[in-house]
Amino acid sequence: MQTNHPMTITEKIFALHCGKEYVKAGDLIEAKIDITLANDITGPIAIDVFNKIGTKNVFNKAGVVLIPDHFVPNKDIKSAQQAKILRDFIKSKNLTHKFDVGTMGIEHALLPEKGIVTAGDLIIGADSHTCTYGALGAFSTGVGSTDLGCAMASGSTWFKIPSAIKVIFYGKLKKYVTAKDLILHLIGDIGVDGALYKTLEFCGDTIKSMDMDGRFTICNMAIEAGAKNGIIEPDDTTMDYINSFPEANYIRKPIILKSDKDAIYERIIEYDVSKIEPTVAYPHLPENTHSINEAIKDNIKIDQAIIGSCTNGRLEDIKAAAEILKNRKVHPDVRLIIFPATQEIILKSIELGYYQTLIKAGAAISTPTCGPCLGGHCGILAEGEICISTTNRNFVGRMGHVNSKIYLASPYIAAASAVLGRIGSPEEL
Repeated sequence: MQTNHPMTITEKIFALHCGKEYVKAGDLIEAKIDITLANDITGPIAIDVFNKIGTKNVFNKAGVVLIPDHFVPNKDIKSAQQAKILRDFIKSKNLTHKFDVGTMGIEHALLPEKGIVTAGDLIIGADSHTCTYGALGAFSTGVGSTDLGCAMASGSTWFKIPSAIKVIFYGKLKKYVTAKDLILHLIGDIGVDGALYKTLEFCGDTIKSMDMDGRFTICNMAIEAGAKNGIIEPDDTTMDYINSFPEANYIRKPIILKSDKDAIYERIIEYDVSKIEPTVAYPHLPENTHSINEAIKDNIKIDQAIIGSCTNGRLEDIKAAAEILKNRKVHPDVRLIIFPATQEIILKSIELGYYQTLIKAGAAISTPTCGPCLGGHCGILAEGEICISTTNRNFVGRMGHVNSKIYLASPYIAAASAVLGRIGSPEEL
């Protein structure tokens, strides 16, 4: 896609979906949607809006995706009712994609794995971490349930084109430094509103050499810097991933777009990753970042460790936990709970022996669910308890009692901390 006007990859996706040759930051457009996504919290509200519009059919049976993942398996009567609304709507509208207990997963890991989202797509979801799919070279962002319900009927919605910040990561990562550390480092640097309603475009040789699991983690937390979307240009790694799932034979043809060399960026930020240490975000904001060495000095004892979620519940995350926990035991004062993001990740973890290692170490392993990340179920914190978590937010009361505390970190740090009984590093084991 080449015009006389330089554009970023995000601008090119918008131009493609609104039928224009050229768009720029600040433009107001109506764009066609490829995928609308909702879960068992946000979906019932969107369905109610859709029903009030009075449209008989959704815009595309394959393009409306409803994933019950937040309180499923259902934790109580109310959550059971919420999930039933999704199930009934899926059946009544004969939607293409049907996921439930035993087949579903955490939405932002499941959709890429099933080939439902791909490069060049425009995706909106009634969940803020919909920005995850930018790792595939798609535009994806979170919206409110009302906007989503309207888009389920019309197949389009309005956007203001965001300006862009280019983030360049270069150099070689230190041992135990991961994609999670890079995105936490960025958020700590620019703040939780440092990219407010902007595109964060990630690039550099560190990103080029990063696997898809790491790329998903980085784009997943773009919203924690206030960004409208995070995005990475598709390359051979992207295409190998897209083509790696045999059941995804219904995937749309990917559209490979790249930013023009003279595209306009509001700001360019560069990081030499060899200078970045494992990073921990202290309560109560993801921007409150500290190096692991600072955390060790602070001697922060923990009650619980969580490894999983849409941020860090992928195979490489389970692998990292198993690597640290092999032939070790979880500290007797710590509850370690692991949340693989999909059934496929569970199967591979069993085949590779990760589950045996984790269980022998004393970890509890859950079915795929968002669970404790949002203070939902399967790991709620009591008053005064402290948790280290690989999730994405550590707001007041996020995972339970308002007087509990959450520290964010990578799977390596969370697993090591579970063994040590305090926030610490694998280097100490």
